[in-house]
Amino acid sequence: MPHYTAKVYVTLKPSILDPQGRTVERALSHLEHDNVSGVRIGKYIELNLNGEKAEVEAQLRDITENVLSNPIMEDARWELNEA
Repeated sequence: MPHYTAKVYVTLKPSILDPQGRTVERALSHLEHDNVSGVRIGKYIELNLNGEKAEVEAQLRDITENVLSNPIMEDARWELNEA
């Protein structure tokens, strides 16, 4: 049975305020990194899946949209590679 490694990236939609990103941006400014702006914080998740590629892709899409992210507030994308 084929084995896959998935990488999932979840970020807040541009229209959603990011208080964590703003806090990091202020901290960087205090550390004299004044040229940094627009900091956004997100999530990175790795998963291992077994099965046929089409089934694994459908499962990964479902997991990403219904478990790992909130489609109302977040954008999510994933990469799937055969291990």
